[in-house]
Amino acid sequence: MRQAIAAYHATVTLMDVQVGLLMEALAELELESSTIVVFVSDHGFHLGEHGGLWRKHTQFEESTRVPLIVRIPGGVSGRTTSALVELVDLYPTLADLCGLPSPEGMEGISFRPVLEDPDVPWKSAIFSEAQRRGAHGRSVRTARYRFTEWTPLKGDGDPQFELYDLDSDPKEYDNLAGDPEHQSTMDRLAAVLRNGWKAALPGVSEGGGELYSAAGDQAQ
Repeated sequence: MRQAIAAYHATVTLMDVQVGLLMEALAELELESSTIVVFVSDHGFHLGEHGGLWRKHTQFEESTRVPLIVRIPGGVSGRTTSALVELVDLYPTLADLCGLPSPEGMEGISFRPVLEDPDVPWKSAIFSEAQRRGAHGRSVRTARYRFTEWTPLKGDGDPQFELYDLDSDPKEYDNLAGDPEHQSTMDRLAAVLRNGWKAALPGVSEGGGELYSAAGDQAQ
């Protein structure tokens, strides 16, 4: 496994070098002022965490979180953000930045306001799902918690739950599901999962009331 992990890190180094070459080429061709650059991947990758997990198809942070770096000509540079965004947001964001209309019916919204102000209040939760070992996993991630429900694909057995407090347990080792002290948190996050992505948009409270809208009509 050590050799495989070393090879993985070598690919990361390789990609870093290639991005550097790309940025240098844009500068040499004088295209920096007219080119949006996005660095992203399609999923995370386990390297033996959680008792030997490998690759993806889990609902842990290592599998669901991906790199997302966006460079906009004349935009904010060298900043990170704690705002929660999803890959479904990428298409409408690029359309927005290019002044193009975003097709109706998309689940994502433009996170252009986050690019312009990394500290702007944003989504209250993001969502992911995957199938693994005969179960369908649906997960909601908030700023502090990850709550996951695993439902048997064949309907045999009861759903299994996971709850992690990312403030005190960022590596998600201590499953709090089933602890009576955290039942209220379980119930609240289960409701967030049921209510879905629209209820987590900027400007919408967990109860559905308007709080804040940085993206205007896009957040409706």
